[in-house]
Amino acid sequence: MHKDQAKGATKDIAGSIKEGVGKATGNDKLAAEGAGERVEGKVQKAVGSVKDAARQALKN
Repeated sequence: MHKDQAKGATKDIAGSIKEGVGKATGNDKLAAEGAGERVEGKVQKAVGSVKDAARQALKN
C-alpha cells in the first residue's frame, strides 16, 4: 500500500465523520467541509493506487 492510499483513507474517514456530525447537528458548513474532505481522500487514494501500480509495473 502506498502512503498516499493510507493518507487518503484517513481523510475519507475523517471527512465522513465530519459530514455526519454536520448533518446531525444541522451545521451545513461542517457537512460541506466533511464532504469536501471525503472527495480529497478518494482522490488521494486513487493517486496512491496509480503510483503503486506504476511502481509494480516498473519492477516487472
